[in-house]
Order: sequence, then C-alpha cells, then structure tokens
Amino acid sequence: MAKGHRSQIKRERNAQKDTRPSAKLSYARVSVQKACFVLDAIRGKDVETALGILTYNPRYASSIIKKLLESARANAEYLYSQDPTKYPNPEHLYIAECYANKGPTMKRIKPRAQGRAYRIEKRMSHITLVLDAR
Repeated sequence: MAKGHRSQIKRERNAQKDTRPSAKLSYARVSVQKACFVLDAIRGKDVETALGILTYNPRYASSIIKKLLESARANAEYLYSQDPTKYPNPEHLYIAECYANKGPTMKRIKPRAQGRAYRIEKRMSHITLVLDAR
C-alpha cells in the first residue's frame, strides 16, 4: 500500500525538487500559439539578449513574457542572495526552458445580422520560464 511514512515521502519528494529559478504566469490572456511564437524566439538565449529581443518585438505576447522574464530574473537574484552555494549566479543565466500550456477558454457571443450569433473564443494560456546557469 504505502511505501513509507508521510514525512519520509515528503523528504524524498523535496530532495528531487527542481531548484532552478523560474516564474510562471497562469491565465495569461493570450493564446498558446501566439505566445509560442515569442517563446521560440528567446529559447536558449541569455537573459540580457532575450530582454532585448522582447523589448523590440511588436507582438502583444512579448510584453507579457518580458514582465515574466524580469520576474524570473528577480527570483534568481533573491535565491542567490539566500544561498550562493545552492543556486546559480544571476550574472550567467540563460533561458533553459520556456513553454506555454493551454488554459481555459472564455466563450463570448457576437451578434450578427438577421438574429444570428457567432461564438467568440478568448483563449488563455499558462506560461512558464525556467532559468539556469551556463
């Protein structure tokens, strides 16, 4: 049935926990497809280069992802100040993982001619950025 005491299971799970600095934005009002266009442009780049790309990218998703990247960088600086031996130096960070998962969809109605109604789907996504040191 159970493989051990609850505290032992929690200890083992926390030992395997990912310690890389990251940031996650849930329920972003941008579709997964549109967010992935921007995420593909910054994947694997260092943080400063990625911020430059996002600053001059005209897409709406880039402004959302830029704020998220700045948050992830601030998280990295905070973690490094707490324990410099365990966490990577914020000077040498790059984007190790970035992805967008599908969120819920808001359904809206748009009135059309002759009593018809079209359905509008406003899609949301959950965007995740994970940083790591080179």
